[in-house]
Amino acid sequence: MRVGQVFGVPLRLHWSAPVLVALLAYGLGHETLPAWTPGHSSAVYAIASVIGAALLMGSLLLHEAAHAVAARSKGVSVEDVTVWALGGMTQMGRPRTAGVALLVAVSGPATSLVIGGAAIGAGIGAHGLIGWGVPAALLVWLGWANLLLGVFNLLPAAPLDGGRVVQAVLWWRTGDRERSERAAGRSGQIFGMAMIAFGWVSFVRGNTGGLWFALIGLFMVVVANAERRRATVNEALRGVRVADAMSHPVAAGADWLTVDRFIDEVATPARHSVLPVVDFEGRPSGVVSLRGLAAVPREGRGDRRVRDVATPVSRCTLAVPGDLLNEVMEREARPGAGLPILVVDHGHLEGIVTAHDVTRLFQLHALGMPAARPKSSPL
Repeated sequence: MRVGQVFGVPLRLHWSAPVLVALLAYGLGHETLPAWTPGHSSAVYAIASVIGAALLMGSLLLHEAAHAVAARSKGVSVEDVTVWALGGMTQMGRPRTAGVALLVAVSGPATSLVIGGAAIGAGIGAHGLIGWGVPAALLVWLGWANLLLGVFNLLPAAPLDGGRVVQAVLWWRTGDRERSERAAGRSGQIFGMAMIAFGWVSFVRGNTGGLWFALIGLFMVVVANAERRRATVNEALRGVRVADAMSHPVAAGADWLTVDRFIDEVATPARHSVLPVVDFEGRPSGVVSLRGLAAVPREGRGDRRVRDVATPVSRCTLAVPGDLLNEVMEREARPGAGLPILVVDHGHLEGIVTAHDVTRLFQLHALGMPAARPKSSPL
């Protein structure tokens, strides 16, 4: 869920982050602080645990903000930042060089390690000034938590930052970006499966925390598998022009038509599920899907214009026939946000590229066949 912005980038919170922070805060207030600094009231420990939870959440935020700042400083687009249990995920465009990828990857763990060292140093300083009390213990706990976060994120397994480091180094050494991404994804799958096995065995033996390890391992396996698939698709699209992938000719309708007329005159004969719409001058003004048309109540379809339910062209991905398809898709930071692509040449609609067209290219690549421009394909 979205909870605000950091450096102008939308900030989102994954459900695992507050759960982990709550668990750590509970352990801090009921176990760690009473053991480290005995003799205080329950209220003191409770207040300290809440402060510790807030500081830890802020540390997670700074970890991920470091990725966003490093990416933006190198011209990489950043869509949003999602804080989760072991740091966070930054949805961004693909770095253009291995050096940039390495810088973005190490910025988060480096921030956590710096925070951890500073917090432990502050705790030691507080101990020297006021003695070993709750404030000093809280700072030391925060420092060790950040050191653990930084070290864990440097493990060589995607989607952890260490997996990104492995990917960047392999990319630099081999010059093959997709191969390095597949290798990092494979390491993430192996490490995630190991976490699932370890967590399940621990849970069976009576350690309830093992279930948490298993859930995180499952999350890593899913994300790593998705990244391997994306790398495979990128390899299949290497060197493919937009003109080779687009559906052409493509049915388009006037955006001033009512929804019922558009369905009868354009959508039904076209047999497509995504359709471009054009304005009075014949220029593309957006796209509309059958799902969007179906969402309009039947009794209102004679009064609403199709442009009222279409995605405006300002929110669509545009390209010219000679553009490289993978570069066009990488303009959008969110996965899948670049589709469909409206192919426009000198203001005129030439075709459209949808997920079906990309899948077709991928299947041709798997068959060992070169990409060919389809005459028409169902969307």
